[in-house]
Amino acid sequence: MTEPEPIRVLIISRSPALRAGLRALLDDAEIRVIDEGTELRARLVGQAHIDVVVATGIDLLDGDESEASPALVVLDDAPDAAQRLLRGGGGRALLPREATREEIRAGVLAAAQGFVMLPAMVAARLASGRGLATPAYEEGESLTPREREVLDLVARGLPNKQIARELAISEHTVKFHISSMFAKLGAASRTEAIRIGARRGLVLL
Repeated sequence: MTEPEPIRVLIISRSPALRAGLRALLDDAEIRVIDEGTELRARLVGQAHIDVVVATGIDLLDGDESEASPALVVLDDAPDAAQRLLRGGGGRALLPREATREEIRAGVLAAAQGFVMLPAMVAARLASGRGLATPAYEEGESLTPREREVLDLVARGLPNKQIARELAISEHTVKFHISSMFAKLGAASRTEAIRIGARRGLVLL
């Protein structure tokens, strides 16, 4: 029985450390990192055998989301990252910058097969027909007790890792609660979430 060909990956990042880290995370018999660099267009020249491009920021695609590759995996937390990534066809995966090895590999495998992989909150907005724009706050869409705890810790200036320790949950779960909190408050940043939360009496400064 013939072994399946590995997925051929191109890594794009301005950081040598990130490129090395991604190569270490991905390179094995199932996924083969065949090239890496800082500029997508330059690396794609003569590289028709690339299956998936893994980029550490949506801006590294240089506006070529529809042309760069039949499959793209982007690590980015920007509010407009999903909207920009989904402009093209083919496999697409959007992951947080602090995604785990398992999440990144799942994104590569999904994108290589032509699937779209998005953060839960983005997927939920699409499924509900609300689109990708951050929805406006609705009075009936209040924060859960856990989201209020997270908001309080955010207002105290704690980073995700410390919030996770304080609440005895994973960083991935913290990011999920923050994303949900942002969506309900109509906030695009921590500072804005704190300001809106304070105005509505959800957090004391």
